[in-house]
Amino acid sequence: MQSYQEFLDLSVGFPQDGFEIIEDELYFHDLNLMEMIETYGTPLRFTYLPIISKKIQQAKILFQTAMLKYNYRGSYKYCYCTKSSHFKHIVEEALKNDIHLETSSAFDMPMIDALERQGKVTKDITVICNGFKTYQYKQYIVDMLHDGFHNIIPVLDNKEEFNMYDDEIELTEPCNLGIRIAAEEQPDSQFYTSRLGIRMEDVIDFYNSKIAENPYFKVKLLHFFINSGISDTPYYWNELEKYVTLYCKFKKINPDLDTLDIGGGMPFKDSLVHDFDYEYMVNEIVNRIKQICAHHEVVEPDIITEFGKYTVAEASGILYKVLGRKQQNDREKWLMLDGSFITNLPDVWALNQKYILLPINNWDSEYERVNLGGITCDGQDYYNQEAHMNSVFMPKTRKVQYLGFFHTGAYQEVLSGYGGIHHCLLPSPKHVLIRRNRDETFNYEVFGEEQNSKQVMKLLGYQ
Repeated sequence: MQSYQEFLDLSVGFPQDGFEIIEDELYFHDLNLMEMIETYGTPLRFTYLPIISKKIQQAKILFQTAMLKYNYRGSYKYCYCTKSSHFKHIVEEALKNDIHLETSSAFDMPMIDALERQGKVTKDITVICNGFKTYQYKQYIVDMLHDGFHNIIPVLDNKEEFNMYDDEIELTEPCNLGIRIAAEEQPDSQFYTSRLGIRMEDVIDFYNSKIAENPYFKVKLLHFFINSGISDTPYYWNELEKYVTLYCKFKKINPDLDTLDIGGGMPFKDSLVHDFDYEYMVNEIVNRIKQICAHHEVVEPDIITEFGKYTVAEASGILYKVLGRKQQNDREKWLMLDGSFITNLPDVWALNQKYILLPINNWDSEYERVNLGGITCDGQDYYNQEAHMNSVFMPKTRKVQYLGFFHTGAYQEVLSGYGGIHHCLLPSPKHVLIRRNRDETFNYEVFGEEQNSKQVMKLLGYQ
């Protein structure tokens, strides 16, 4: 019978970029995963920070190349969507690449203020402030504008939001605003229109009645986000055309408008058969925006993107040990892990998200079909299907088995409630950060130790 390595190669083609097998063990971007397990134990969350810079640079090159190819007269600005991972080590790595930031809630603002005081950003940084804003969020925006962050751009999510800025902001130069368009949802959605943003047909009337004659504000940016993400589908291209057309109409009555924020939604590699053509999609987006603007005789806008998952997902993984094997009936074999999908990878449970799953060792062994079980008592704590096939296969062995989920760096820690209590009181796993030294060796830092019982008891009020 084939080995697991032969089986995977015939199924999807392996090894692949970022993964290789050396002496029967899996390496991730040259990282010796078995050595990490032997050093730090399992379950183990890790983040290899150089991947973040690599992804940002790839996107910037794609947009710059496309703009040169089509003689596109606008510029491109990469904003990192902080909500995908707010951690300081993530944001600082992203900021090494001459980028800007997009925020979604009140506490983002003190975070940016702290980065400025530490010299990680300057007050010239562009900050796109999205979301339905609480009073505190709006107040932080106002305070930071008064403090000299002159490129903070509040993106109006509703008409009433403007009133506070109108009452509170007094600057020597006009404040730049954005307006978010309420996008149409895809046909299989439970809703027709996004709950976020201002109705498309109301945007220009709202501008004319509230902002056009106000000398203290300029609408510089039009923003939209398509929930299905950036995809080569008739739905996506139809929505893009609608919003670029609105931009052109709006530009003709508002000369200050010069930027189109196309949001996030650039996919990350969540499967070994991921075949998204990034170059084609970026070329097509740039070309279509240019063509629509030419049709309406409008100069093409500067483009902003707000990539979150794309930026951080592929930098991280989580490693587990198989604690036991259970044959529950004639057909179903379970590998029980020393962690939980519900608590460690909540998108698996909530959204049926699939990640790249690979064994760490025993690649020369035969393979078998299995189900993976988390350690909680919850019936939903399992993983039994890969994105590229209907089942999960692992090496068939009685030896100690380790496995890993890869490209898990977006949202999972925050949704898990980092530092909090978790389902069945399972502890947060140890988290290791990895950087590259100048001599290409690796630098390991323990960011968070595994949670202990005293910390949990204190959170629950027992201490």
